[in-house]
Amino acid sequence: MAAGLDFGTTNSSIAIVNQQGSVQLAQFPFAGNTTESYRSLLYLERLRETGRLTIKSWSGPDGIERYLAADDKGRLMQSLKSFLSSRSLLTTEVFGRRFELEELVARILRDIREKAERQFGSELRNLVVGRPVRFVGSESRVDDEYAVGRLRTALSKAGFEQVSFEYEPIAAAYHYESTLDHDELILIGDFGGGTSDFSLLEVGPSARKGETRQVIGNEGVPLAGDSFDAKIIRHLVSPALGAGTELDSGGKLLPVPNWVYFKLERWHHLSFLRSRETLAMLNSVARQALEPAKLEALLYLVTHDLGYQLHRAVQSAKVTLSHEERAVFHFVDGDVELNEPVTRAEFEDWIEAELLAIEQAVSSLLENTAVHARDVDRVFLTGGSSFVPAVRAIFERRFGGEKIRTGDEFTSVASGLALRADA
Repeated sequence: MAAGLDFGTTNSSIAIVNQQGSVQLAQFPFAGNTTESYRSLLYLERLRETGRLTIKSWSGPDGIERYLAADDKGRLMQSLKSFLSSRSLLTTEVFGRRFELEELVARILRDIREKAERQFGSELRNLVVGRPVRFVGSESRVDDEYAVGRLRTALSKAGFEQVSFEYEPIAAAYHYESTLDHDELILIGDFGGGTSDFSLLEVGPSARKGETRQVIGNEGVPLAGDSFDAKIIRHLVSPALGAGTELDSGGKLLPVPNWVYFKLERWHHLSFLRSRETLAMLNSVARQALEPAKLEALLYLVTHDLGYQLHRAVQSAKVTLSHEERAVFHFVDGDVELNEPVTRAEFEDWIEAELLAIEQAVSSLLENTAVHARDVDRVFLTGGSSFVPAVRAIFERRFGGEKIRTGDEFTSVASGLALRADA
């Protein structure tokens, strides 16, 4: 049985085309319900079994539940996909053991495969996997191919035997095309956690007669939802945790080290701050800080590895701003309590550079393919950041609101990959 896998920076999903010819997405239990979105995270704990200390892992919903239930937190690792293009992050140390990045990714992928196999009642060995047009951190095509190679290795370690790759926006086009009874020239905008990707292609009954779709062009930028989140953390969270304040070092006023807050902005880096050296430095800074309560709150956040909870609070504020003009960023855990008001106008001002990069990517795609906006029949937007009004406005201004289509924002890529695998 062939399957389509959308391994995302934040969420993943996997699907097949069943015997009735319909796409079937795997369902995963979580908090008494089920979800089609499998969180792309890994949680590791050190346990004593049969007299020996071992390191066990849980991923996705199981990892979240295990992490939230633990009194003595282990290591929560998130957004591992973001590091695939990095030649400087080959391994990381967890509880004194060094792990290759590919092994950690494979643990997530293996869990997804095994859970999907139990649900579908068949082994999944042949797979079409989505990939971004540009990986996070990639500066060249060579970097992208390096990332694909590492992902292929992880998939092999996870037990997938025959793997091919498809651009994520093209996969979304397969999903959109399944609803059509006529031909269209479409632009797909796929907004993930780490990348924003765009493709122009012809779809419809005529395209379905062939084995592949006529792809006119692709473009992408290595930023999306995580970049938006980072701006919320920079402007609302970091100042409340001591960013921009000073410390008294032997009678000399010095700024609190700002590199810690850069790490905080990439919330999936938070667990890397839990090293002995960093914690010792933060304790020293807190003792010398002019505003010690803020640094103690930062220390609490890092010590208790609250990246997941922080991410949920950021997401909640961002979702509210997608349908309201105002929101309150609310985060409470132990020694940390933050209640910071924010307006949509402020948020849009913070993400101005990201919005400009997205708009420029769309312009480059049209210019490089010599396609005029008026000739595009439909624009299909998918992924979490497609809900952000300022993102949607980019496409409404250029193509007209009547051409915009959305739907199945979190599973359309997996659905399209399954159709691609079944073609």
